[in-house]
Order: sequence, then C-alpha cells, then structure tokens
Amino acid sequence: MPSYEPLSRLLEPGTTVLLTVECQEGVVGADSALPELAEAARAGGALANVARLVAAAHAGGVQVVHAVAERRPDGRGASRNARLFRAAARLPVQQVAGTPAVRVAAPIEVAEEDLVVRRLHGLSPLTGTDVDPLLRNLGCRTLIVTGVSANVAVPNAVFDAVNRGYTVVVPADAIEGVPSDYTPAMIRHTLALVATVATTDEVLACLERPGGIRRA
Repeated sequence: MPSYEPLSRLLEPGTTVLLTVECQEGVVGADSALPELAEAARAGGALANVARLVAAAHAGGVQVVHAVAERRPDGRGASRNARLFRAAARLPVQQVAGTPAVRVAAPIEVAEEDLVVRRLHGLSPLTGTDVDPLLRNLGCRTLIVTGVSANVAVPNAVFDAVNRGYTVVVPADAIEGVPSDYTPAMIRHTLALVATVATTDEVLACLERPGGIRRA
C-alpha cells in the first residue's frame, strides 16, 4: 500500500500531472549510451510500466510531461562541473538535439497534448527548466514521477518537486537504476521519506476509476 496517504486523495481531478524522466531512445532505447540501464529498464518492466501509465493518463485526461536531456552538437551550455558530465561527453552515443537519441522511446506514446521539455544542462528535470512554471500554470498539486535513472535524475526530480511544494507519487516499478538492487534500497531509504510510494497498478486503479481523473 502507498506509504503516505491513500492515492485516491492525492490524485485529484485536474491537479495531477504525470512526468516521465529521460525515457528517451539514447538512454533506454536499443542504441542507448547506457546499455546496462536500458537493459534494466526494459527487462525489469519499468519502461513498460511507464508506457502503461502514460496510456492511462491520455485516456483519463491527465496531463503528461516528458522531460528530455539533450545537448547541442557543439556542447555549448552543457554542464561540465561533475564527473558524470565529463564521462557522458565521451560516450559513443550522444544525446544531441534533433537526433533519434532524444526522441521519447517506445513503447511510450507521445500524444499531441503532451508537453516535451528539453534541457541542455544540469541533473534535474525541474531546476532551470520550464517544467515548474508549466506545472503551476496547469494547476498541478500532485506530480507522478517515472523514468530513469533512480541513481541521479529521478531523485533530483522528486526532491526538487517537494521543495517547490508539490506532492509527489513514485510508482516504484516505473523507475529504474543500476545496479538492480540499488533502486529498491534507494526508494525505501530515501524517496519513501518524501514521496508517496506506490505500484503502477495502484496508480492505474486511481487513473482508471469510474469518472476518474479528468482535466478541465
């Protein structure tokens, strides 16, 4: 069961947004820059669960926001102040703007009404991007966070959302990191302290409930 309060009270009509984090071809696709992470996301079912949640959100009128990390071909504006950034710059697959690497990965479907927010710097989908003002303009109070990775971007998204006053729901089986035993430990000892942890099926039960979530 969710660890904070019943999902039905958190996932109120018109005030819930579903966020996918770095679910892009160059991260979780067949030609990923991070094949171990891509394999974990696919084999463990996280990517399929994100797709299920997105489909339910589309059917139920819940706004979906896709957060994509990319870089310019010349690297201008990219962060270089951490080991992670320097290592990423040397990977054989680059998340270059306008290339297949930065397309939202199958089986996730992007609907016309979805918002795709791209960032050129940093670790978080919220800090220094359009995500926070868009959420406020949408009347968001509860943010469902899904995607990768549980090592870096997902915790950043959760903490930043909580710091900005949003209530966060994390479907534990719709996020993934490496190694495989790290994600459940991080959820239990870190994310569960600040977010409501649920399963994909529990969230879907709320999204799909009769007369469920509809955005005006």
